[in-house]
Amino acid sequence: MSSDMHPLPMPDSFEPNDDTKRAYRDALGRFVTGIAVITCDSDNGPLGITANSFSSVSLDPPLVLWSPAKASKRYEAFVNARNFAIHIMSADQAQICGGFAHDGHAFDGYNWHACPQGVPLIAHCLSRFECTQFAVHDAGDHSIIVGRVIRVSTQDADPLMFYSGKYRSFNEN
Repeated sequence: MSSDMHPLPMPDSFEPNDDTKRAYRDALGRFVTGIAVITCDSDNGPLGITANSFSSVSLDPPLVLWSPAKASKRYEAFVNARNFAIHIMSADQAQICGGFAHDGHAFDGYNWHACPQGVPLIAHCLSRFECTQFAVHDAGDHSIIVGRVIRVSTQDADPLMFYSGKYRSFNEN
């Protein structure tokens, strides 16, 4: 870029602050993500939560991350969980995601079983990463939980996506 060229602002430019929280959240929602359900065993039994903050971190060692909100009633259970599973959900699993978005104990009616470490494993997801906690980092109103992957299960299916506050699939216009 030459020195006389300046980047033009986009039509809806703003600085993120208390007055623009909704606009900031909406702008973040423009990034298409997959949907994950993270599960763990807790003092109150099997627990799940829906998230779109999943990301790979490292191939060697095999590390992944996700970021729970500190305001969540399920936050402490997940931050303290030594073992957990991240399920990448398929297009036909939106109902499961909706269930865990509202209720951490929404396992009734879904096909799942507990692994030897007691972590609930949901069937028929695209990929499942069984993890042990590797690190937890403070990140503003969230924490970043890094897991070391100890087992992977995967299958072919269409992915469930999240865009602009809604579940979506490749087949939608």
